[in-house]
Amino acid sequence: MANPRTPRDKWIEEGMRALAAGGPDAVRIEPLAQALGVSKGGFYGYFRNRDALLTEILDTWERTVTENVIDEVESGGGDARAKLVRLYAIASAGDDPMTSIASELAVRDWARRDEAVADRLRGIDNRRMEYMRTLFRAFCPDEDDVEMRCLITYSLRIGNHFIAADNGPRSRAEVMALTRQWLLR
Repeated sequence: MANPRTPRDKWIEEGMRALAAGGPDAVRIEPLAQALGVSKGGFYGYFRNRDALLTEILDTWERTVTENVIDEVESGGGDARAKLVRLYAIASAGDDPMTSIASELAVRDWARRDEAVADRLRGIDNRRMEYMRTLFRAFCPDEDDVEMRCLITYSLRIGNHFIAADNGPRSRAEVMALTRQWLLR
């Protein structure tokens, strides 16, 4: 009986795990094959080379964290506040290797070293910010207020993981919940 071929998306997913763990230099064909429990020969049935895999990882990540998230938020219906609540929940879930904060931070770190990745990331950030602007504008008539809420929301998504400070008598989760309530007022 022939072994079934390892699906293309498994190579991409495992590549993202490697990227999240060690940056783009950690995305190597042989270790990926070992992690998948297959020979590296199957890799070449899908990808021309390692650079092609890195491009596909970035393409998949971009699609997953922008359009797929927006589609998921929109499909749940409701008003702008309900959509923002859903967006916050999706952003904090992070079980999927593509949507984890480790992946987010790895792509951002990669962008610091690669101009093409930095350009892609700028486009992704702009798309995400514009989507949030449309939601906040639904109940915030002041454009300055909209922009501040978007920046705070986005900064918390990325920067919260770098803050080691205690939150007084409250837990970090409690402070984040209070912040979300304030942003939705």
